[in-house]
Amino acid sequence: MELFHCIYCSATAKAAMTKEELDGLLAICREKNGEAGITGMLLYQNRSFFQVLEGDRKAVESLFAKIAKDKRHVRMTKIITEPIEERAFAEWTMGFPKVSSKELAEIPGLNDFFTRGDSYMKLGPGRAKTLLEAFKEGRWRAAL
Repeated sequence: MELFHCIYCSATAKAAMTKEELDGLLAICREKNGEAGITGMLLYQNRSFFQVLEGDRKAVESLFAKIAKDKRHVRMTKIITEPIEERAFAEWTMGFPKVSSKELAEIPGLNDFFTRGDSYMKLGPGRAKTLLEAFKEGRWRAAL
């Protein structure tokens, strides 16, 4: 198995998702990801998603292709796809930390980005890796 991750962002096609819609989406993702051996993390804020998918390369690429066709997403942007040595979120079929804009702005290296109110849609590879590391090692990990 070639361990791989895909980090992408997208926006919701509609104005916003309700808590119930997000909870329903997470339940389905967790079940399907568990079956496919995929782990990862999802952030949602201001109509934008930031997601990390990790697992076997073929499974991750297949899932990303399916998500890219989902009409609930627009402006799909693949930020990083690369082989990895180990999973960052091995225990999460789909972690969903609840984090505020203020908390995001406290992450070193991202504070100037999120204090401007920018969305995940504007993250480049460097900041995406910074955000990934913050959640891999940060306090939100224990909150789930």
